[in-house]
Amino acid sequence: MPDRKAGALIGIDYGTRKVGLAVGHALTASARPLEPIRYSDETALFSALAEVFRQWRPGRVIVGLPLGAEGADSDMTRTVREFARRLSAEHPDLNIDLHDERLTSHAAAGAFANRREAGRARKRDAQRLDSVAAALILESWMAEHA
Repeated sequence: MPDRKAGALIGIDYGTRKVGLAVGHALTASARPLEPIRYSDETALFSALAEVFRQWRPGRVIVGLPLGAEGADSDMTRTVREFARRLSAEHPDLNIDLHDERLTSHAAAGAFANRREAGRARKRDAQRLDSVAAALILESWMAEHA
């Protein structure tokens, strides 16, 4: 199991019904998608996230911030900021950072389409697109904070 001192990071692509997750490591500056969390209420979501944090023991969590094209806040931006505030309150031992996620969902969909066209991905793999986006968010954050 990864140790906090080893630099494990968790990336989150928050959605109102599904949360994409990725795990990465600062030394390699790479991330890999994990199974997304599908949830019907916030209690279930925070319980599932606590289990992910217990398993991976990250020192930092990076939450994608969905800013508008011009960098402006939207209703979803405010929802994600509130999610990050609650996450920080429930896990005060973790560093929670917000990171601009503009274009990561499009990049994840494009990467999936390319892999599908090349025969390296199946239709059912589309269920993990949110987690691919979380990996891209995490890798973008790591590149910016290298």
